Amino acid sequence: MTQSLAPAAPAVVPAGPSRSRRLLRAAAVVSCLPYLGLKAAWIAGSHVGIPDGSPLLDHRVAMAVANGLSVLLDSCVIVLALVLTRPWGLRVPPWLLAFPVWTATGLLAPIMAGYPLQLLVRVFVGDVATASGPRREPFLHEWVFGVVYGGFIVQGLALGALFVLYARDRWGHLWRGRVWDLPASVVGRGRQVTAVAAAVLALFPLAVRLSWACGGTAGLGAAHAADRTSDFHVLEGLYAAFLAVAVAGGLLLAFRRGRVLPVAVPLALTWVGSGAVACWGGWMLLVSLTGTDDPADRPTQLMLLTYAGQMIVGLLLAAVGAGFLARRSATAPKRP
Repeated sequence: MTQSLAPAAPAVVPAGPSRSRRLLRAAAVVSCLPYLGLKAAWIAGSHVGIPDGSPLLDHRVAMAVANGLSVLLDSCVIVLALVLTRPWGLRVPPWLLAFPVWTATGLLAPIMAGYPLQLLVRVFVGDVATASGPRREPFLHEWVFGVVYGGFIVQGLALGALFVLYARDRWGHLWRGRVWDLPASVVGRGRQVTAVAAAVLALFPLAVRLSWACGGTAGLGAAHAADRTSDFHVLEGLYAAFLAVAVAGGLLLAFRRGRVLPVAVPLALTWVGSGAVACWGGWMLLVSLTGTDDPADRPTQLMLLTYAGQMIVGLLLAAVGAGFLARRSATAPKRP
């Protein structure tokens, strides 16, 4: 959602962040350190957390490049935490802030929901394997996932809270009121067509994800089918859920449905859902296209189409939300 979200009037620049915002900023920064430390160690050649025989050790140059990119992306969390809590952050162009925050939301939301849900499922049913063949050795020690995903969850909570506070101060007037208060001019025919197109296109990745979540293997590569566990099914179900959330939010906004709802509800559904759908669809597509030496690890055409379709749906729904905000910004009453 990168359209202009210019405030109706110049924002009041506070003398400094409140104590709660300073604590949230500190939590976001500190939660990055374990992940950054691990990545730096791997770039330096350490094998901490990587078992012998892991495929990660087969391509050292590619691993160093990927880890370097990961360090850069996670370092952006620190920059965002500063932007969202410093007075000069209110002068950052809206498009320059909206895209990285939307991306961070999309990447972190499935982890924040999925990892705790995976742990809960393991408590009740165990880490059940549903594949018929033998499972391959894990590419990382189990403790690494706890450290990394635990840090991601803290990052998501802290950044999310900071962005809500920041957005309320700068753009809160854009989502005041209820859906029934929205004039038809805010919606627009183009956004309705886009939302419907996204909903239709979403049927394909939604059906595939649900099939995999329920135990189907049609279209799965050999390696993916062999490595299925309860974690796999939880994630597939979660991807399907985010698709449904994104489509619901986009349609509610575009057609002004759920008229008693606060405007913030469909807007939040669209923001979080479109980010999760587009960013993870794009990430999995990128990873799938990087190539692999093992034919069993190569993605099938159905997998590639599913990832691409998911990404396109997310981008279309992000455009619906961005268009709504841009139009609301242009028509919202001016603040005194």
